[in-house]
Amino acid sequence: MVRAPHAPQAADPAALPPSAALYVELALDDAEQERLRAVAPGPVWFAEPDSGSADDARVLADSHIALGNPRADRLEQAPNLRWLQLASVGIDRYAGLDWPVLGQRLTVTNLGGLFADPVAETCLAGILALYRGVDVLAVLRAGESWSKLDVRPGLRLLGGANVLILGRGSIALRLAALLAPFGCSVTHFARGNGDIRTRRELDARLPEFDVVVGLLPGTDETADLFDRRRVDLLRPGAVFVNAGRGTLADEDALVAALASGRLGGAVLDVTREEPLPAGHPLWSCPNVILTQHTAGGSRDETKRIVDMFVDNWQRLADGKPLRNVVRWSQGY
Repeated sequence: MVRAPHAPQAADPAALPPSAALYVELALDDAEQERLRAVAPGPVWFAEPDSGSADDARVLADSHIALGNPRADRLEQAPNLRWLQLASVGIDRYAGLDWPVLGQRLTVTNLGGLFADPVAETCLAGILALYRGVDVLAVLRAGESWSKLDVRPGLRLLGGANVLILGRGSIALRLAALLAPFGCSVTHFARGNGDIRTRRELDARLPEFDVVVGLLPGTDETADLFDRRRVDLLRPGAVFVNAGRGTLADEDALVAALASGRLGGAVLDVTREEPLPAGHPLWSCPNVILTQHTAGGSRDETKRIVDMFVDNWQRLADGKPLRNVVRWSQGY
């Protein structure tokens, strides 16, 4: 059993009692639940995700540590809560809370880095599917239509493609590594450490790229970065990928560019509205792959989430700073 920390530290605004209570709002199998019981020095309560139960709200209010993504309003009603480990990278659900006040007693960590491999692989898979016509061939198979002579002449090779990645975090770096064996030229757009750092540079260079991949967090600064004007700056035939946040791009502009054939395709893991409503133009838009916010998934996803939480708890117990502390002033 990992001991609970007794002294305040920079990563945790208040000391935890020796028998800190743990609240878990995450779908776990029996083995993962037992792992958490073995780690926790105090009582452990398991709730269903997005629980509306009054009993769960009461237990959360009495808990010191939580794992999962409880309703935002319940954090303000949980005066004993000192550390929340989110079961996500995104923090959008909690952005509207009064963090200058709430942050004085509650530290929040996210799953930064956990999804680098699966999201990067999904981006690569989508790009390859569009370049090699797999999306079209899947539709033809469903209709039992043999169209080899129509499909084959339009297939493209990824080798040597000029790729722009918006962001330079763990997912962006992993995707760059996956693209390297194809001989792609990779450029990063990032404010502090990018090859392109300003919007003016971005506008000037957008027409150079065969593939543009969005991996940016959802902040006021990144919202609508790809408005209609920037979508129109994309090179004819370019592929647009978004696995960051749905607020990045003007979906109407994307639909228009795809429907006209000016863009070569899009891979969208995120959309402005999720689930994407029936009848939305993206469902029927040509050359679009919708991965339905599954890019971060893998068979061992919950095990890896528990691994990261246990590692962070051990760090706290050892007096080390928590990993992936959310910086509310920056929005991620």
